Amino acid sequence: MSSLFSKSSLFRTKSVQAICDEAESGSHTFTRRLTTFDLVILGVGAVVGAGIFVLTGTAAATKAGPAVVLSFLLSGVGCALAAFCYAELASTIPIAGSAYSYAYASLGEFVAWLIGWDLILEYIVAACTVAIGWSGYFVKWLEGYGVMLPQAWTHGALDGGVFNVPAVGIIALVTVLLVMGVKESAWLTGLLVVLKLSIIFVFLYLGIPWVKPENWSPFFPYGVWGVVSGAGVIFFAYIGFDAITTTSEETLDPPRTLPRGILGSLGICTILYIAVALVLTGMVPYTELNHPAPVALALEMVGIPWGMQLVSIGAVLGLASVLIVMLLAQPRIFFAMSRDGLISPWIAKVHPTLHTPYRATLITGIIVMVLAGLLPISASGEMTSIGTLFAFMIVCVGVIILRVTEPNIPRGFRAPWSPYLPALGALVCFVMMCGLEAATWIRFVGWMAIGMVIYFRFGRRHSRLNSP
Repeated sequence: MSSLFSKSSLFRTKSVQAICDEAESGSHTFTRRLTTFDLVILGVGAVVGAGIFVLTGTAAATKAGPAVVLSFLLSGVGCALAAFCYAELASTIPIAGSAYSYAYASLGEFVAWLIGWDLILEYIVAACTVAIGWSGYFVKWLEGYGVMLPQAWTHGALDGGVFNVPAVGIIALVTVLLVMGVKESAWLTGLLVVLKLSIIFVFLYLGIPWVKPENWSPFFPYGVWGVVSGAGVIFFAYIGFDAITTTSEETLDPPRTLPRGILGSLGICTILYIAVALVLTGMVPYTELNHPAPVALALEMVGIPWGMQLVSIGAVLGLASVLIVMLLAQPRIFFAMSRDGLISPWIAKVHPTLHTPYRATLITGIIVMVLAGLLPISASGEMTSIGTLFAFMIVCVGVIILRVTEPNIPRGFRAPWSPYLPALGALVCFVMMCGLEAATWIRFVGWMAIGMVIYFRFGRRHSRLNSP
């Protein structure tokens, strides 16, 4: 049995040094331009968005009630445990691919493929969810000026409409921006983050006087398990720090810069999520919040229409910054898998003058446009969460294994209290996965089954690890 594991590429790993050498050699290389500040901005830009402006209301109304505050806290704790593990692996293996590359070094090619396939689902569906949420706020903002768009063209075919044109339009614009350059994308994201945070603070300022403690009763309308279920639904809102790691090959001094960007953005965002959830559920009964634009709806219900308009503008800008990071991360997953031969090598092409993975970016944009034009937001949100949780769980396990298999490799950051902290992180992520609906699990298992077929029919045969 041991000889089977050692000879089969399914269980063979690449050494950390080999992975880094391959990334730095050949024509498939990026230009390092991103600083710690850029990474924190990208992280906050991705994390503070759909969770606050979209999923807070959905999770409160259908999963946790006012206890959604504890759902955010639980998600934050789970993310913090995973973030320490991400920080260690990002500082040790600073290349594009995120959890996919980390799994390749610690768990072998087959697990790496499963994680890569999972990340494809995670980022594409996350971008789809954010684009649909952006469309809801954009429509709400236009309504404030008396412009009423037909429902048929603001909802997907599976959501009571025909095609969600605003969602498709914003994806097309962001895709073009990302093809033009990563530094330019980070600069625009920084501007949008400043505007977004300013408007969130305005919402808190306007909303606190309207908080009614009776709206927090009952605090656990769906029971304690509702808190766990709610945490699983909103978990994908924290995906931003994972997206940071996909830019490793474009980051200056990654062993120091990546851990700071990961942990810094996560800390800022968790505090903001908890504050907004408290105020939102205190302003409006949780049963009223199952809406694509719950923050704007809350201000409208308490009689602050100008505040509703302001928040809608903030959401339009803020969700655009989230979409930038989601559509920035996914192509780099495609790129890493293509460079390893697991998907078509045609994808692993960096533009000679723009220095971006333009083919992977265009493919991602087209796929997300089709999905966002057709799907409802409820179906896409939970699919993103289960994919995120699975990836985080594998990263936590990867830290434990890599400490044993390659104990002497340089680590710019070390997760504390290993193996106990990584093991706890994996356990928390698994528990939150168990809180998701059966239909979500069925779709997830089906997606992974498709991925296994592709791997055994194409990926394993063309893998660079199997090349002579």
